[in-house]
Amino acid sequence: MTLSEMNFVLPDLAPASAEIFLLAAVSIILLIDVFLKKDERRTVTYVLTQLALLGCAAITFATSTGEITYTFTNMFVDDLMADFLKLLLYITVMVVIFYSRSYMLERAPQAKGEFYSLSLFATLGMMVMISANHFLTVYLGLELLSLSLYAMVALNRNSVQATEAAMKYFVLGALASGLLLYGMSLIYGATGTLEITAVAERLYMGHVNKTVLMLGVVFLVAGLAFKLGVVPFHMWIPDVYHGAPTAVTLFIGSAPKLAAFAIVMRMLVNGLIVVAADWQQMLILLSVLSMAIGNLAAIAQTNLKRMLAYSAISHMGFMLLGIVTGVVGGDARYALNAYSSAMFYVVTYVLTSAGTFGMILLLARNGFEADQIDDLKGLNKRSPWFAAIMMMLMFSMAGVPFFVGFFAKFSVLQAVVAAGYMKLAIAAVIFSLIGAYYYLRVVKIMYFDQPEDTSPIVAPTGMKVMLSINGLSVALLGLMPQALMTLCAVALLRSL
Repeated sequence: MTLSEMNFVLPDLAPASAEIFLLAAVSIILLIDVFLKKDERRTVTYVLTQLALLGCAAITFATSTGEITYTFTNMFVDDLMADFLKLLLYITVMVVIFYSRSYMLERAPQAKGEFYSLSLFATLGMMVMISANHFLTVYLGLELLSLSLYAMVALNRNSVQATEAAMKYFVLGALASGLLLYGMSLIYGATGTLEITAVAERLYMGHVNKTVLMLGVVFLVAGLAFKLGVVPFHMWIPDVYHGAPTAVTLFIGSAPKLAAFAIVMRMLVNGLIVVAADWQQMLILLSVLSMAIGNLAAIAQTNLKRMLAYSAISHMGFMLLGIVTGVVGGDARYALNAYSSAMFYVVTYVLTSAGTFGMILLLARNGFEADQIDDLKGLNKRSPWFAAIMMMLMFSMAGVPFFVGFFAKFSVLQAVVAAGYMKLAIAAVIFSLIGAYYYLRVVKIMYFDQPEDTSPIVAPTGMKVMLSINGLSVALLGLMPQALMTLCAVALLRSL
């Protein structure tokens, strides 16, 4: 039987060329890593990983047309939102790997090559999620990301804490995947299709079983809530953040947030916008609970990584406010402002989170994790510059003017007020004020407490430069946020 008799149409590979390149690159890196000598692995695998990400960035930039392009029988979409988020993803992963290098060299000598390879596989999963236009494509990307993260959390096989965290993550992740799959199957039963844009068309035409659809939406939102790490599906976040090696916590706490935002936009906004009134009510509940429990639980933490874990829960709750206020009473005129404010929030959170965990990695030494809040005591006396950077990052997370976190919160609150959810905006402001306490406590400890170790902080030049750029970008974007806000708005305008 010939290809023409089978009606086989070769898909357009250009929109997915970055994914194809990364898959080939990570396979080659894995093979090369096997044959390298122990000393060579320190540099060669790291350099090849960074080059692979640079190559992806170049390909994504070169193939970006600004138009919406579908391929693989409409299972994969390439649009401006996908290209913008992917470019941000490459930058984030490159910075994360840069921060993690010295940490990984000092610890777990058996896992150097595996860390880089798993990071690239996780990145590939996130790229697939960002460009998914089909429920199965979303699931494939999600599982590739999740399986890579489970292995990364358990990289330090000698640590009971890391192994326990990986087991909890794996079991709860399997449960969440089941919820997501069941939701997808119910939506398929209600609409007769798994293609996201086709689901939207069937809903618009009204050719659906409403009862089955609503049940599917509930399970779908529950699965997405786990991946975002919002209450009540947040149980894994504090344990995984605390138990995983700090380099892995940095990875989990930054890049996947971009992909999670993308699949929420693809599945809920692109696919299920007709029933927005139903899933918005669920998101409001998840958002308020996340801001409340995340901020209140963070106050009680003495471990810096656990504090940042609860902080992440509250930030994802805040981001959901933007998704909630896009469509009000069937009126979509607020959509662009609301969704772009949520996107801006995610991007700035990832930037700030990467810098914060980068600072923890800088302070960590062999045999010492520097993950207790008290480990920052008197940091200003040991290094005024690094204390200033950490202060900028904490102020940004707390939403202190005029750092980028303030404008991120302000843009989301503006969208919430414009949509008429005044009580929701007041609740968000109250919980933000509560959250400011534990960020300012870190600043107080750095500047007003006496250091237990008075030795000056010695850091590689590259690490100093990268952390300085990270910290200053938080301050500069706070003074000039308009360019990034416009990029977010344009990317969504040309994609929705």
